[in-house]
Amino acid sequence: MNPDPLATSNYALFLSAWGAAFVAALWISLMIWTYRDIRARARDPLARFLAVIVVVLLFLPGLVVYLILRPMHTLEEEYQKTLEEEALLQAIEESPVCPGCGRRIKDAWTVCPNCHTKIKKACHQCGKLMELPWNLCPFCGTPAPGMRREGMTIDDALRPLPAEEPPPAEE
Repeated sequence: MNPDPLATSNYALFLSAWGAAFVAALWISLMIWTYRDIRARARDPLARFLAVIVVVLLFLPGLVVYLILRPMHTLEEEYQKTLEEEALLQAIEESPVCPGCGRRIKDAWTVCPNCHTKIKKACHQCGKLMELPWNLCPFCGTPAPGMRREGMTIDDALRPLPAEEPPPAEE
């Protein structure tokens, strides 16, 4: 039982054509993948072109060379990392500092514990903390004592001031 040489030849030709088609499809798909990958990792058009050319000319060894030389992170990952660092820096910069010594202070402090600089004052009406330059309490609307009052008539200005009450104790 001898195999038919024509059938064997046709079978070998079919396998060769199928293998060549597979290799060609693999080569084209690697070129496309390389282009998409380098586009996500680099902005430089020359780097994009060279990465694809390496894979086009060298095929699988070119892919290995590209994988070794490609940038570690995508542009999106680098952007996210930059945003995260910027948010951390902004959080650090937003924390208040003492005008006297420059050390970090907390919002609830009225005096800096390091240099004893007065940072805030309490409203004489509601007792909440106000910035030193404020002439009006933003919480209750009471003008700070001794500050100029806008829109007063002469009768109001000549009227004696009511006796000041101490601020209510905070709970």
